[in-house]
Amino acid sequence: MAVKSISILGSTGSVGTQTLDIISENQADYHVCALVGGRNVDLIAAQARQFRPDVTVISAADLLPDLRAALAGTGLACAAGRTAVIEAAARPVAWTMCAITGVAGLEPTLAAVTHGGTIAFANKEALVSAGDVMLRAVAAAGATLLPVDSEHNAIMQAMADGNAKSVDKIILTASGGPFRNLSLEEMRHVTPAAALQHPVWSMGAKISIDSATMMNKCLEVIEAARLFNLSSGEIEVLIHPQSVIHGMVCYADGSVIAQLGTPDMRIPIAHTLAWPARLATQAPRLDLASVAKLEFFTPDEAQFPALRLAREVLGAGAGAPTVLNAANEIAVAAFLAGKIGFLDIAAIVEQVLQAYGAPPVPDLAAVLALDEAARAAASHLTNAKAA
Repeated sequence: MAVKSISILGSTGSVGTQTLDIISENQADYHVCALVGGRNVDLIAAQARQFRPDVTVISAADLLPDLRAALAGTGLACAAGRTAVIEAAARPVAWTMCAITGVAGLEPTLAAVTHGGTIAFANKEALVSAGDVMLRAVAAAGATLLPVDSEHNAIMQAMADGNAKSVDKIILTASGGPFRNLSLEEMRHVTPAAALQHPVWSMGAKISIDSATMMNKCLEVIEAARLFNLSSGEIEVLIHPQSVIHGMVCYADGSVIAQLGTPDMRIPIAHTLAWPARLATQAPRLDLASVAKLEFFTPDEAQFPALRLAREVLGAGAGAPTVLNAANEIAVAAFLAGKIGFLDIAAIVEQVLQAYGAPPVPDLAAVLALDEAARAAASHLTNAKAA
């Protein structure tokens, strides 16, 4: 087959490194045009030496001398800073992995969309914070959006027969995180170290905390509504501790189609990389006899208020999802820094939502302005808690 040109935004993160693991097993089939990382100079330099991209970019401008030194003698081009990240993202390639965490990935993702290729995105915040802006850009460029999150990728696969108009509802599953069996009082005292210990998935710090609060499922409900053109009432969340079924689609005839697999991100990454074909991976194969049982529970919204916030934000629309995402990023960072308690995360998000409501966000500038204002409000609240 023809060599596929690709770029990886967020190459030093969990999704980015796993993407490169898959590519390394099929390296003759892919040409890496751009690698974009955050601050990990040693890792991105090692990646660049292995895959020899056209350009290697690190977002931290102050680390450019270090990156140049790490790549000295290789003949590889490198750059740093926000502008360089966006320019790298805008390079025309067949396939782009968008895996820069948080709203920091919004502008690079939109830049990648402009060349009209296939956009595999693990950055759910882009569709949450700027859903309408993002979807308009995708339509204008004729780009193809492929979700990498295991749940949305599962729904995409379960809808592969093209009968989306016959869907009654979809079901997103959640592991429940490390605290699903704790009381609210016990959750009040959990530490960042405990919250980072996800019982099933291996993920970065921010998404691990979001899983523990189930804010990740809140973001996924909003993302699913955007991706699949569904209302809040057409999206259900079930706790499924085994994390074997990643998503289900319930059809009008009573059929339910589920996508199953081991909890390994290489599976949805490979699905988007080879789509519409399939690509072999080294992910462990699912052994249902070993799993033995599959359990499902309705989540307690008193224990996990983020799920209630998802419904409220979808109902409010406009800029409410932007506010929610911004406030959550600040609150999670404050919790990891030991400034606030675990239960304070959702409480602060709700306070900021109540303060800002759902202002209009007609374009990227409005999204970024609202994001900045919501972050400032959340920072004020977290600092007050820490004082």
